[in-house]
Amino acid sequence: MDASQIIFYLISAFVLGTAVLAVTTQKIFRSAIWLLFSLVGVAGLYFWMQVEFVAAVQIIVYVGGVVVLIIFSIFLTQQSGGEMPRPPLQRTLFSILAVLFGFVFSYRIIAEHGFPTATSAKPFVVPVAAIGEQMLDTKKYGFVLPFEVVSMLLLAAMIGCIVIAMRSAPKGKTIEKPALPASANGGTIKQVAEPQETMEEKTT
Repeated sequence: MDASQIIFYLISAFVLGTAVLAVTTQKIFRSAIWLLFSLVGVAGLYFWMQVEFVAAVQIIVYVGGVVVLIIFSIFLTQQSGGEMPRPPLQRTLFSILAVLFGFVFSYRIIAEHGFPTATSAKPFVVPVAAIGEQMLDTKKYGFVLPFEVVSMLLLAAMIGCIVIAMRSAPKGKTIEKPALPASANGGTIKQVAEPQETMEEKTT
């Protein structure tokens, strides 16, 4: 086993380990951070394969765009530092079955087709100009439609963050008012909490 294979196995173990921690931790903020590390590890694999442009896109789009947007949405919620509720047993069993199905499906594809060993040490080089033309091409093998769909996905995620942040309190929930300054006789005057509906009617 040479140094290149050792680096590949180390990066792969890092990606898999952080991905498992991202879906098993009970803290929602820690889950986002572990996802960030996992995506950085994937970018490291692209660097290892000498496709620097794809690695830069991985960091800019996923690490710098999607994960940061997820973290912002977590901060905008009221319980960003709290623990997530434990999933029910049915959802846990369904997740385990989905993971097992994914492993079996991937193993079947690898066993049927296989991956031939590269005989040439020539790096995989693709001009950036060709990638840009193919990305914005509207012809048969163009990728302009997936490119636009990804931009719509990011827009939908931003709208979802705004909706979560603007979510109002449940109907009829009482809102506590702060106590007024001390009165002349040394006591404090407290105001009775009013329902949210009453306060909304007063503002209108």
